[in-house]
Amino acid sequence: MPKVKDLKAKQREELLRKLKARFEKNMDRHKGLEWAKVQARLEGNTEKLLSLNEMERTGGEPDVVGYDKKTGEYIIYDCSTESPKGRRNVCYDREALKSRKEFKPKDTAMDMAAAMGIEILTEEQYIELQKLGKYDTKTSSWLKTTSEIRKLGGAIFGDRRYDHVFVFHNGADSYYGVRGFRGSLRV
Repeated sequence: MPKVKDLKAKQREELLRKLKARFEKNMDRHKGLEWAKVQARLEGNTEKLLSLNEMERTGGEPDVVGYDKKTGEYIIYDCSTESPKGRRNVCYDREALKSRKEFKPKDTAMDMAAAMGIEILTEEQYIELQKLGKYDTKTSSWLKTTSEIRKLGGAIFGDRRYDHVFVFHNGADSYYGVRGFRGSLRV
């Protein structure tokens, strides 16, 4: 991920332009919210802009999906139709990667998310996202997994098939060309 000083003014402007266009095109995702207020919040937080830039660069198509009245934060999720292309073919976490004997993937969902400064969507967040549209109809996305499931070697993922949202399990060390992860960011 680029350092704070590496995001040049031109890159910031281009990112904000893309985010604004997506925000205006998808008003159903964030009814009652105003872009000017979102932009002001973003411009005041360079670290979050870097995270958004990484979400965009890896194909996440980040967009505002809510506002937390208690904290005053805007909630942003990856809203790409399919799991972001630049984040696929990864197992769940470092422990899972270490447990593979051969054919190890290059990275893990949890490590990538941490490096990007984002959180992997929880099961609840994923279900909320699916209420805003039809996502992962051809792909699947790793979801934040409870420690109880991880202790047993598993991890959960979600997808949409047959016009229904499914959350299922897999070995955390598995990885597929069509499974990535979606992230969330609070600004």
